[in-house]
Amino acid sequence: MEDANGKIAKNLERFAQALASHDRENPTHSAYGIGLSYFDLDRLSLEEGEEILPGIRIHVDGGVSGNFRILCDGQHDEEEHEEEEQEVMVAIISPETPLILPAPGTPGEMPSES
Repeated sequence: MEDANGKIAKNLERFAQALASHDRENPTHSAYGIGLSYFDLDRLSLEEGEEILPGIRIHVDGGVSGNFRILCDGQHDEEEHEEEEQEVMVAIISPETPLILPAPGTPGEMPSES
């Protein structure tokens, strides 16, 4: 029983450290939970929706076993979305830009201008 208590204590410590780090790095976001895979939830003998720390509940989120995630109300990949949008805007061809297609029968080769 002491071994099980030690595992729970270590996990609670890791959860609290991750929450503190998240709150420090993202002061505008509010964390509400810890996301675990179903396997880890079962392995740790926890229940979906169980309050593990004050205001923090355990949720199954389909992530990778052996890892947990901080669940919050913020958007963490805002920079990725901005980069994707910029790439899409660059990829749009205007009507003035000629479109050069490969000649039939030669995949991947550009047609030569003769």
